[in-house]
Amino acid sequence: MNTVEMASHTPEHFEWSASGGVATVTLNGSERKNPLTFDSYAELRDTFRGLAYAEDVKAVVITGSGGNFSSGGDVQDIIGPLTEMDMRGLLRFTRMTGDLIKAMRACPQPVVAAVDGVCAGAGAAIAMASDLRLGTPEAKVAFLFTRVGLAGCDMGACAMLPRIIGQGRASELLFTGRSMPADEAERWGFFNRLVEQDVLLDEATELANALAGGPNFAHGMTKTMLNQEWNMGLDAAIESEAQAQAICMQTRDFERAYRAFMEKRQPDFEGD
Repeated sequence: MNTVEMASHTPEHFEWSASGGVATVTLNGSERKNPLTFDSYAELRDTFRGLAYAEDVKAVVITGSGGNFSSGGDVQDIIGPLTEMDMRGLLRFTRMTGDLIKAMRACPQPVVAAVDGVCAGAGAAIAMASDLRLGTPEAKVAFLFTRVGLAGCDMGACAMLPRIIGQGRASELLFTGRSMPADEAERWGFFNRLVEQDVLLDEATELANALAGGPNFAHGMTKTMLNQEWNMGLDAAIESEAQAQAICMQTRDFERAYRAFMEKRQPDFEGD
């Protein structure tokens, strides 16, 4: 299989760093709360697509600069031009934003969102598409599409958000576009936990490092099955998990874990 080395990845429209198997994506433009543009959407999509083949990245942290996560699509650079596009151009854009979410879900690496401050619109969708979410007490999440005259069904929100927080709660947020404060987001299960602002990135990186140090092939299988089993009945899901687990039992990491257990030590996973 072809592999891609991404440790030295140098994007133009967001910040990127990689260390010890963990890549950190930082949305920037803090003076406007890290808005997304046509170019940053496309580059993020391409980056997550590339991660599907990157063996040097084991986990990803995505965060924002300047005390905010992301305010979503830039009003000047995106919303204004969209009002002047024909249907073909509009579909090209909405499919591109959806392709970003699909790329995040398709990459085998666990993605940890570290959310502070404003997390709105497409920013909220990116956090939603992550596998795990840490927030600060100051974080505010809003799926505010309805506030700009659009439907709440954007970037997979009507499929994913109910599975995270429940149908009724998701319906309220998507119909009203209201902001969900951090304590409510944690209580409803959107945030896995809350941490203070000054340790947010450290906590997210520590979590990502722990995941990166685990059985990476098996983590990728877990993510694959979490995605695929949305559309399965119970019998099909159980059979698919039986096959997936049998594949994992053929890995060297499974054998390493057994040997470590017998020798009363922690296993050293290598992802093969």
